[in-house]
Amino acid sequence: MHQEYQETLHLISVLCERAPAPCLPGRLEQLFRALAADRSADAERIEETIWTLWMYHPHRAAAQALERATSDIAARCYDLAETRLAMLLRSRPDFPEAWNKRATLYYIQERDEECLADLHRALELEPRHFGALCGFGEICLGRGDAQAALLAFRTALRLNPHLDSIAQTCRRIAAGMRGH
Repeated sequence: MHQEYQETLHLISVLCERAPAPCLPGRLEQLFRALAADRSADAERIEETIWTLWMYHPHRAAAQALERATSDIAARCYDLAETRLAMLLRSRPDFPEAWNKRATLYYIQERDEECLADLHRALELEPRHFGALCGFGEICLGRGDAQAALLAFRTALRLNPHLDSIAQTCRRIAAGMRGH
């Protein structure tokens, strides 16, 4: 298997030992604790706040570039999104959500190797990034690696137990593994 894939699997296995990048808002820690609480009736609002903080960057131009690239992806202007993200990442390589957004773009374009590299970098910078973990899980499923997908999805669920479709996917994968 590809080295980046193996390195990302290892990174996921030690995520709980890693600290988030210092550029991330400290408020995220409190939000993740609230999100992981079983009794969190406000899970959807908390998750939205986490995504908003991930999109934030202290340099306003960086946050605006990410917002524009996100809009470009939604509008299927993939070349423009890729150009914006490449320029943003050259100037702000410490911006985890920019790496995750470009990974999303590459995933949509079925450019799995490039997607993997960007997911890896996003997780290095933000080990709590349940979106990047889910993206990696999808890549694992595409490769037929059910065990790795389960690792990624279950790690995402530890961070955000309110990802119902991911919980269903885990149950389906586990049932399929028992059936073999």
